[in-house]
Amino acid sequence: MLDTTPLLTAVDRFADRLRSAPQSRLQQGAAAEGLALARELALRAQRIEEPGGEPRVMPDAGVFAVADQVAVAGHDLAEILRTTADNADMAAAPSRELDEAVELVAAAAARATL
Repeated sequence: MLDTTPLLTAVDRFADRLRSAPQSRLQQGAAAEGLALARELALRAQRIEEPGGEPRVMPDAGVFAVADQVAVAGHDLAEILRTTADNADMAAAPSRELDEAVELVAAAAARATL
């Protein structure tokens, strides 16, 4: 079974930081970083769940919703990776995708400067 705890932890920490950030910091770029991350995580989940399907773009729901968008997209990706690893003969691809997702979250959090 693929342990998605590192992704869940990273996503939850970043989402919590976004939730506690002042509006001015969110408007100075932190929310944009969060939305870009949420969109990328959602896109990755869609590619795994519906290969070849038309990707749907997560909408911009505003600076106060971005933390929840990050959390939902991250948790969705973690669940899809866990399920994929459980159903696959080899868990190498989901494991690699998990590592990349954790790196994406860390990089977005660093750029958000919260």
